[in-house]
Amino acid sequence: MSHAHVTPFTEAVGKIPPSGNPLVAHKFGADPYALVFGGRVYLYMTNDVLEYDAEGKVKDNTYGNINKIGVISSDDLVNWTDHGNIVAAGPEGAARWATQSWAPAAVHKVMDGKDRFFLYFANNASGIGVLTSDSPTGPWVDPIGEALILRSTPGVADVTWLFDPAVLVDDDGKAYIYFGGGVPEGKDEWPNTARVMQLGDDMVSVVGEAVMIPALYMFEDAGINKFEGTYYYTYCSNFYRGERSEGSPPAGEIAYMTSDHPMGPWTYKGPILKNPEHFFGIGGNNHHAIFSFGDAWYIAYHAQTLAKAIGVPNGYRSTHLNQVVFRDGAIMEIQADYKGVGQVKDFNPYVRADAATMGWSAGVATEAAANAGEPLNAALAVTGIDNGDWIALSRVNFGERGASSFKASFLSGDTEGAIELRLDQADGERIGTLRIPPAGEAARSEAETQVTGAQGVRDLYLVFKGEQGGKLFQLLNWQFNESESEE
Repeated sequence: MSHAHVTPFTEAVGKIPPSGNPLVAHKFGADPYALVFGGRVYLYMTNDVLEYDAEGKVKDNTYGNINKIGVISSDDLVNWTDHGNIVAAGPEGAARWATQSWAPAAVHKVMDGKDRFFLYFANNASGIGVLTSDSPTGPWVDPIGEALILRSTPGVADVTWLFDPAVLVDDDGKAYIYFGGGVPEGKDEWPNTARVMQLGDDMVSVVGEAVMIPALYMFEDAGINKFEGTYYYTYCSNFYRGERSEGSPPAGEIAYMTSDHPMGPWTYKGPILKNPEHFFGIGGNNHHAIFSFGDAWYIAYHAQTLAKAIGVPNGYRSTHLNQVVFRDGAIMEIQADYKGVGQVKDFNPYVRADAATMGWSAGVATEAAANAGEPLNAALAVTGIDNGDWIALSRVNFGERGASSFKASFLSGDTEGAIELRLDQADGERIGTLRIPPAGEAARSEAETQVTGAQGVRDLYLVFKGEQGGKLFQLLNWQFNESESEE
């Protein structure tokens, strides 16, 4: 290959290699909540989608049309698989009584010897619903056909914003839901709008009366964790700009309280995460979830970094990860950044990978594969592919023997295309090229090509090539085959 000619490729926007934040760059996702199951972290997010005015210009996010919940997952915290969207609310949604689905919370519980998953969500700020599934990715159904919590629920009448759930299943199997927010007129310091309530053993009913949590300068965003016998309640402080009492959280920060019981009483401790404005130069609301994975603790939170990068800083949020440290019962102050967290394991190229698994990407989208004969809830295809677009995987371990071939499943487009396999960067060493024919009679095709030079641990780039302006293929999945002996 001549070094005089550099293959043109699309530049990354938002998530720039080698940074880990935001987690994905091909879509937005806000109000993250983490569920750890089967060696993976699943993140459930409010499905922010760009809104446009009559002239086609992006307008501020109204949240009013959001009735889906996005899901991504990872087993290494850098490469993320897009599982698409849960249609939670609206006429086509699992919960047709609801109009919106904001700020989800997900939890797993073994019931009658079977894994069950519960997804709680806010119907705007007027109530909280629940969906159930036997898989973390669905399909999801509404088990009760109505809201789980409304203002008629005991202890809830005075909650301004009835939203932002968080759920804890305690060691004894009892479960609790935390929710609420808003600032009644003149009650900036003590809004008294945070609540905790016991869930029934079925996880789709509530027990007794909701109890107030005296969260100082409470605004929104409940979080709950248990660590070494102590319960940690976390929340976002409000934006009151007047003089605040000494020791209270500054505006728009994540703060925490502790207790030795899931329903309190609570002791205020202090702020732990500044507003995104401090780290990324663009503010907005602050929403988080703390979780443990492996032998470490992490915080998922959102910021408008992708929106800022593409020039639409209008309230569209993206999920980020950074590490959390507990020390002597306290949560240390968290530093948010673009770097993100360390990759906890290498990526295995010898297991078939969903195409919508990416460490980084440029120019692509994801959606349900068209005409693929795929079942409902199937893996997504990488779509919107143009010449020079790419996806990349971080720390792919080809091993000492290395890879001998690469195969992929795809839906052909109108014109011929190709996948160039490159190492470490989009114009890096090329180890192989997979030719993809134009559409034939088959709805779905698979092709294979030989590769050379893929050994050890390297970043892998799948660079898409084809006629400029032509409708190129959709990529469904891919896999390398390992060499039988060391080369």
